[in-house]
Amino acid sequence: MVSKERIVPFLLGSVTGAAIVLFLVGLGSQDGSGSMSGRSSSAADENEIVARIGSEDITLADLRRAQPDAHLQIDRERQDLYEAGLERLMGERLVEMEADSRGISEEELIDLEVESKVTDPSDAEVEEFFQRNRARVQGTREQLDAPIRQFLRRQQAQEGFDALIAQLEAKYEAESFLEPFRFEVVSEGFPSKGADGAKVTIVEFSDFECPFCLRVVPTLDRILEEYGDDVRLVFRQFPLNSIHPNAQSAAEASLCAADQSRFWQYHDALFAEPGGLDGESLRRTASEIGLDTDEFESCLDARRHAAAVDADLEAGRMLGITGTPALFINGRFLSGAQPYEVIAAIVDDELRRSGA
Repeated sequence: MVSKERIVPFLLGSVTGAAIVLFLVGLGSQDGSGSMSGRSSSAADENEIVARIGSEDITLADLRRAQPDAHLQIDRERQDLYEAGLERLMGERLVEMEADSRGISEEELIDLEVESKVTDPSDAEVEEFFQRNRARVQGTREQLDAPIRQFLRRQQAQEGFDALIAQLEAKYEAESFLEPFRFEVVSEGFPSKGADGAKVTIVEFSDFECPFCLRVVPTLDRILEEYGDDVRLVFRQFPLNSIHPNAQSAAEASLCAADQSRFWQYHDALFAEPGGLDGESLRRTASEIGLDTDEFESCLDARRHAAAVDADLEAGRMLGITGTPALFINGRFLSGAQPYEVIAAIVDDELRRSGA
C-alpha cells in the first residue's frame, strides 16, 4: 500500500477553500474566525436529566438553552469528524482497489493519474494569484514566487486526485450512507414557493436590508427555475437590527403583504430597491404592487406581525445563526451568499439520497 503521506494530503479537502486559508496564514496573513452552529437535540435527548436541585430537575434541553452555541458546536464538529474520516477511508479503499485491478502499486497509480499531469504554473498564473491575495500576505512578489508555485502545483494535484476519486466512485459504485449533519428547522407555516411535495426544502433566514441577502436572491430564483417541482423555498425573517435600522419594519411589512397573498411580490420589490425601506417607501411599495393600502397600513401601524418576526429571530438564534443569509437545505446549513454551484451540489446530493 502506498504510504499515507502520499494520499492523505489529497484527502483533506478541496484546496480552493480551506487550504488557501492555511496557505495564506502560513505566509503571515491575519487569522479569521467564524461562528459555528448546529442542530437541535432529539426529543429523547431533550428530556435527559443532567442535574437536580432539591426536587427541581435540570434537563439537557435546559442546558442547551443556556449555552446553545457550545452544544451545537460539539454536535457539528463530531459530525464533521465522521464525514472527514469516512471520506478518507473510502478514498484509500478506492485507490487500493484500482491499483490492484491494474496490477500496479498505489504509488504508481497516483503518479500516473495525478502527479504526471501536474504542470508548472505560468508567470501569469503566479502573478494573478499574488495580486488576488496581496492584501492578505506578507512579502514581495519575488519573495513569494516559489511558495506560490508550489501551492498552485499542489492545487492542481488536489483537483486531479478529486477527479480520480470521482471516476473511481462511479466505476466501483461507491456510495456513502452516512447522513450529513442536519439542523431541525421548522418550514411549515411560513411564506414559501415551489411544490409542496418537493424532495428538497430550502429554508432561508433573511434580512431585507442585508446586501448579501440581495446577492443570493437571483441564485435561489435560478435554483427554483432549474429544479422545478423538486425544490421548495421557505422564507423566514432574521432582521439584523443592531446594524440595519429598517430591517425590522421591512420584515413586518412583508408579512402584512403576505396577509394579502402578495408576499413574494413584495419581497421582490423590496430587494429591487434596497435603499427604499423607510416607512414611506414601504407604503409606496405596497401601493405599487396593488395591495389594499388601507389594510396594509393598518397592519403595519399596529405592528401586527412583530411577534412573528421576533419568534423567527429567536428560532434563528437557537440554531446558532449570527448573520444572513442563512440557508438550510433539508436541514444542511450554508452561511452567506453562496454561489449557485455550491447550493446546486447540495441539492443534487439530496435528490440522489432521495432516489430522485
